[in-house]
Amino acid sequence: MWRKHLILSFVSVPILAIILLILSQETDYPIDNEQLSHEEQIVIRFSHVVGENTPKGMAALKFAELVKERSNGHVEVQVFPNGVLYKDGEEMNALLRGDVQMIAPAISKITQLVPEWSVMDLPYAFKNADEVHTYIESNTGQVLMSKLNAHNLLSMGIWDSGFKQLSNSIRPIKEVKDLKGLRMRIMPSDILAEQFSSVGAFPRRIDFNTVFNQLQKGNVDGQENTFTNITSKNLHSLQDYLTVSNHGYLGYLLLMNNEFWNSLPKDIQTLLIETLAEVQEWQWQLAKDLSVERLQEVEACDCIDINYLTEQDIQKWETAFDPVYEFYTERYGEKYIKALPKNQPHH
Repeated sequence: MWRKHLILSFVSVPILAIILLILSQETDYPIDNEQLSHEEQIVIRFSHVVGENTPKGMAALKFAELVKERSNGHVEVQVFPNGVLYKDGEEMNALLRGDVQMIAPAISKITQLVPEWSVMDLPYAFKNADEVHTYIESNTGQVLMSKLNAHNLLSMGIWDSGFKQLSNSIRPIKEVKDLKGLRMRIMPSDILAEQFSSVGAFPRRIDFNTVFNQLQKGNVDGQENTFTNITSKNLHSLQDYLTVSNHGYLGYLLLMNNEFWNSLPKDIQTLLIETLAEVQEWQWQLAKDLSVERLQEVEACDCIDINYLTEQDIQKWETAFDPVYEFYTERYGEKYIKALPKNQPHH
């Protein structure tokens, strides 16, 4: 029962009827497909830009393994990590063209198509991943999901990376004013740009796979990212100061090309939906565990000065970022902000 609830929570509204129909049928996976020709096999090329040792990378491999096992080889998910197939700015167009069948871009990158999604980038919008999941499952979250349909995209779920931290090579960041004048790498998002601009920093939109080189060359002073992404690319080795700020959520939307999805047999759709629901639960816990482990690794390396924000510090930072919320409201209204968990009466 939990699977059906979870599945429906993350599927766009217009295809709910289809999914219900699929799930109401008896699951009948292929029996033996070892002798299938290449032409008969269903291949799903899954491109992403982070390392295999990250929550997203590990979940992609687990998904591929389970699908192959459960379909007896009839469906093969080919995973291409680290941007080896398509880079940050290329994978969305590749999906829309049908050159790949599945991607898992950071939500920030979705904002170029559906800018309202940038509510997820607002600083201190969420306290933890559970609040994120609750928001996505809400009616407001489902409205955001449905906006993807106009772009021929089908959302199959959401995976966590964790919460972002700040690092730089110039000075410790203990107060918001310490960001002033720093050149900070960001993902492509107007809200993230406003986040840094509003406090006097200089945001630089740079593809994730080139961040190490840009830091190494001194083209940017710092960056924001999750512990798993920072350590997977060894970004902390080029930085002198790290602030454990947890100032923003970073997650990924699992997207498929809608035309490709509609071309799949119903039993294969069922297999993919059920497997993704299972992997999603596993991935959420993995992201939480790895975030703790990677912080401990950075603490143990004794290679970077670490500053921890207190609850009092965070309250001051939240207030300092109020203009970012005003920036969003002026463009997209209050609807999505009012629905945030922190703005609910029971919170």
